[in-house]
Amino acid sequence: MIEREAGIGVAAHSTDQLAQGRVQLRSDDRWIPDGMGETCRRAAAEGIVLLKNDGGLLPVAGSATIAVFGRVQQDYFTVGYGSGGDVRPPYRWNLLDALRVSDVVEVDAPLAERYTAWCAENPVEAEPEWGTWPRSHPEMPLSADEVTAVAARTPLALVVIGRSAGEAREQALEPGSFHLTDDERTLLERVTAAFEHTIAVVDTGNVIDLAWTQEYDLDAVLLAWQGGMESGRAVVDVLTGAVPAGGKLTATIAERYEHYPTAGHFGGHEHNEYVEDVYVGYRYFETFAPERVLYPFGFGLSYTSFDLRAPGATHDAGRVVVPVEVTNTGARSGTEVVQVYVRAPHGLLGRPARHLAAFAKTRSLAPGESQTLELAFDLDDVAAYDDAGVTGHRSAFVLEAGGYEVLVGTDVRSARACGTVEVPELRVVRRLSEVAAVRPEHVFDRLVARAGDDGTLAEHRPVPVATVSRRDRVTANLPKPLDRTGDLGITLDDVAGGHANLDTFLAQLDDDELEALSRGDYVMDSALGAPGNAGALGGTVASLRAKGVRALTTTDGPAGIRLATHTSLLPCGTALASTWNPDLVERLNTLLAQEMEAKGSDVLLAPGMNIQRDPLCGRNFEYFSEDPLLTGRMGAATVRGIQHAGLAACPKHFAANNQETNREHHDSRVSERALREIYLRGFEICVTEAAPRTIMTSYNKINGTWGHYHHDLVTTVLRGEWGFTGAVMTDWWLREATDPDFPALRNDAYRVRAQVDVNMPGAWDRDVQSGDGSLLESFARPDGITLGELQRTARNVLRLVLSNPRPA
Repeated sequence: MIEREAGIGVAAHSTDQLAQGRVQLRSDDRWIPDGMGETCRRAAAEGIVLLKNDGGLLPVAGSATIAVFGRVQQDYFTVGYGSGGDVRPPYRWNLLDALRVSDVVEVDAPLAERYTAWCAENPVEAEPEWGTWPRSHPEMPLSADEVTAVAARTPLALVVIGRSAGEAREQALEPGSFHLTDDERTLLERVTAAFEHTIAVVDTGNVIDLAWTQEYDLDAVLLAWQGGMESGRAVVDVLTGAVPAGGKLTATIAERYEHYPTAGHFGGHEHNEYVEDVYVGYRYFETFAPERVLYPFGFGLSYTSFDLRAPGATHDAGRVVVPVEVTNTGARSGTEVVQVYVRAPHGLLGRPARHLAAFAKTRSLAPGESQTLELAFDLDDVAAYDDAGVTGHRSAFVLEAGGYEVLVGTDVRSARACGTVEVPELRVVRRLSEVAAVRPEHVFDRLVARAGDDGTLAEHRPVPVATVSRRDRVTANLPKPLDRTGDLGITLDDVAGGHANLDTFLAQLDDDELEALSRGDYVMDSALGAPGNAGALGGTVASLRAKGVRALTTTDGPAGIRLATHTSLLPCGTALASTWNPDLVERLNTLLAQEMEAKGSDVLLAPGMNIQRDPLCGRNFEYFSEDPLLTGRMGAATVRGIQHAGLAACPKHFAANNQETNREHHDSRVSERALREIYLRGFEICVTEAAPRTIMTSYNKINGTWGHYHHDLVTTVLRGEWGFTGAVMTDWWLREATDPDFPALRNDAYRVRAQVDVNMPGAWDRDVQSGDGSLLESFARPDGITLGELQRTARNVLRLVLSNPRPA
């Protein structure tokens, strides 16, 4: 979502609004729910990934003195930039302050004081304008002699490398962003040469180049994803062993950027061709280039050791069950994440070498203690989608004949076979219909795996193109209108109380009221909501409020509630996913829901659900993983936590929003197979397992059609195939367009026909607080918008209002 140009302001509030209790509900500006700080701290710590620990240097022993290098120890990146991070936390813990209050370690005081003074004299670069934030900060100069002098006081050094990225700005293949700067390299060279032991802490929200972690003489490396307001204390917890290292990577880290399958096909101004197809992340590396991996998907070291015993996999009625006994064979307590993968037969479609099918995390196990986990998955969920008809079943998920090998391990590379499920003949799992296929004029060659005598071969073949008439599909499913009754005096409260049904209420609404329900209140920081909100929807006009339709306040976002007041700053999405602990993520968001209710947020614009297709995407820190199963499970946990009390979560951005460059205009050109198996799958899991009440479309085009006009994705897939009954909203502000199949429809009318219910924040021009009138104008035109479509949209929005727990 786009930042307000003038910052977070405080709007005037009307008597009508005050009567609804829509303004700030607490006088204590810095109040957060009991347990929120501790849960944020635990989640941030559990998400930290230990990449290296030579000689068992970590956890740091008691009374150790650490010399801390790197200015980010003080100017710590606690979250990324933009709507995924710009909240006002009640406090932030940087690493230096957290180390200073630790009762286990001490910091070298003269060095720390020097950094503190230098940072004060050389403040971080200010943000000249929104979207131009610094990706890193300049380092304090230190000569080799100065570093050696510090080493004479203590043998242990810690070097902090910090990076950030954010909305509207990608990472860049340059020093200070994806790569180290010369000053950072000099610092690492001097510190590792002078000190007996060196620890590196990487403070980032996005994957960066980490080849240097093997170039320098580093004893230990912690990948400390941006942990929100408790970032510093979470890192100290893991350094000292108060929380045992146990985070796992949610994306593959390659030796070089050029080795990623998306390199050369990311960041295009007008479009990107998803030539890697379903071979995203580890699916590509484990199939075609295992030697190019620095740290594999699912990897993360522990302070102890574990033995996994998986006697086999059972298969009954389509359900595969894998019992795994996990035993702590080391000397410290710790947790382990068990991961189950499937190796499917290549068949005619070609399959990745491994496919995450299930995962589970143990409780904390004491030395010698065991726990048996039962991991299970439906075999149907590892079916492949045939978008070309090569199996004889186009537009269907199929299981091709052969052995489906089940593998168990603690990362994708370590997983070993424990059994095989035989599929005697090809079986059609789901017959669907072609959706969102590549346009014929945009055909490109995609990567296909083929089994050869010497292993898996990479081929490139033309992607299947669209064959279905969208016009026919749309006209076959236009809803019938309700007969209008005029105002009968029925309120939405009557519906909520069971005294009237929703359609009876809906039949009373006139054209202007139906139009008002299809948009927000035009502006961010709406006077109908708590100060600093992202916008309001629902009861945006007085006549609707008089009928009991309350205005709902929307707020960013994935790392906390962005309002004018102070609110909790949560760990970034990647940090949360790196816990591999959906229960913890759900608990955290249950506390966040308490804060939403207290501070006036009805709809949280979260979680971010897009796939981390390429490491340069600026918003990867908001998202969970390169894998759709992990993404879906973490998204579902987030939604369940937020919605437990009737509030609404809004997963975003639907769909294929995988870059920030020209994000409002560029076209994601992707095969239907890759859409269904990778980019839609996480959303599908979230919708079917957690039933979010809202979903947000994406800025980008998907095979030539903007997300906010995409009937195939929103009506055919989301609502028709997955059974979604909630409201769909746009990302903030839309691109003007005319429906190519119905020229009478443009802009809002085009959107409503796709069943994208709400234009947020409501205006087309950010400087003009009004709509463009195209919605109601189209009533009078042949093939124009119909009353039934407007009423359908209104019904979806009113259901959202009815689900909200706030009193009228």
